[in-house]
Amino acid sequence: MATPEQTPETVEAKPAKATPVDDLTTTQHTLTVGRRKLKYTATTGRVVLRQEVVTDGKFDGHVPKAEVFLTAYTLDDADPGSRPVTFAFNGGPGSSSIWLHLGLLGPRRVVSGDAGELAPPPYGLVDNAETLLKDSDLVFIDPVSTGYSRAVEGEKAGDYHGFTADLESVGEVIRLWTSRNGRWMSPKFLAGESYGTTRAAGLAAHLQDRYGMYLNGIILISAVLEFGTLDFTPGNDLPFTLFLPSYAAAAHYHGLIPDRELDEVLADAERFAAGRYPNALAQGNRVADDYRAEVVTRLAGLTGLSEDYIDRVNLRIEHTRFFAEVLRARRQVVGRLDARFTGWDADSAAETSVDDPSFRAIIGPYTAALNHYLHAELDYHNDLPYEFLSSQAAKDWSYKEFENNHVTVADKLGEAMRGNPHLKVHIASGHYDCATPYFATEYTVARLQIPAELRGNIELCYYPAGHMMYVHEPTRRQQSKDLAAFIQGASNR
Repeated sequence: MATPEQTPETVEAKPAKATPVDDLTTTQHTLTVGRRKLKYTATTGRVVLRQEVVTDGKFDGHVPKAEVFLTAYTLDDADPGSRPVTFAFNGGPGSSSIWLHLGLLGPRRVVSGDAGELAPPPYGLVDNAETLLKDSDLVFIDPVSTGYSRAVEGEKAGDYHGFTADLESVGEVIRLWTSRNGRWMSPKFLAGESYGTTRAAGLAAHLQDRYGMYLNGIILISAVLEFGTLDFTPGNDLPFTLFLPSYAAAAHYHGLIPDRELDEVLADAERFAAGRYPNALAQGNRVADDYRAEVVTRLAGLTGLSEDYIDRVNLRIEHTRFFAEVLRARRQVVGRLDARFTGWDADSAAETSVDDPSFRAIIGPYTAALNHYLHAELDYHNDLPYEFLSSQAAKDWSYKEFENNHVTVADKLGEAMRGNPHLKVHIASGHYDCATPYFATEYTVARLQIPAELRGNIELCYYPAGHMMYVHEPTRRQQSKDLAAFIQGASNR
């Protein structure tokens, strides 16, 4: 209604809300790998996710709900029936796919340096001669609220910040891309890192059940399939034992366990973490004094921490306390994602570490390279900030499906493998990863509900690096070879 000062002729109508449309751009590229020249197409931009509307039992169109950013690389002139395709994403939750994209799998990679020899700004972006594109087309997906992905105007981003909603939206992106590009008969893989492994395991079952899409393989990098193995919550002693080998690796790297090889230290820590240590914790205050004293001494020898400290924390070394304590004499903290990295907190006497030097070390190189790459090389232009890690999504993330239970997708992975006995699983772990420790992954894999006949479908690979293990150059090269071999072996072509 017009105000007294306005006539109907002077009332300005609100502009109609624009209907979101896909905004994909396509560019052509060439990459030389040894004597082989790869000609490929890069397609990047946002695809619109729509929801079917049914009114009075009748189809009434589609309503746009979200715009999801992706970058796809497809080899030119390849046979889609035999050419594999890998859908890749990182975790967080709330992380974009920037890390796997420019760190390991994509045709271009960032030069970030490594622990003790970080590259200074401005950073480098170079061809990735070890790219998985040699063996598989690649589709990098940024879930809603990460990268350039957003809920459309009028919709709530929080509707996508949860376990099931995330599986459904990412699964729909995979279905759309597969259908629109005629790739239903291609060998198909998922590659996830960190929470992306939680997503990948859940998606394997979801894609089978919802769309009848059976995968050839799943790549799990720095896996977390059972959160109970990682959550240092009151009454849960499991993480204290499962983190121990990674603590030992960190102590060895920083010279606190001299005159022993890493393999020997890890084997010793694993035996203790699987036997005497959890037995002592399970006894609580009933443990005999001499047994407790033995555990204190063993833990000190494996972690580099003092016997007095271990006694005062009652044998239970929480990870953020370890990061602050292990190099306290040097006034340094060690990294959570990669314990090879060191840094400083403002308070050298703080009980726990506040920041993660291993994460801080890679933010700058990766975000600079990604923003340059999308605009300058892939010709995609968007004035939105590229959310490499959405703190809002991480804060809002809902696990309502697991109320009063630990989050787990081990059951989903087992379900997918039993339903598709050809499904192969590749799991990569870093010895210095203190976010998703390798011994916790082994614990979960050993308890998967699959028949003995399917255990051979799982392969475990280990590397002398951390969570983003590919920042370590020798690991990046070896891991690339291992992934290529996995894709080739599981493609059945």
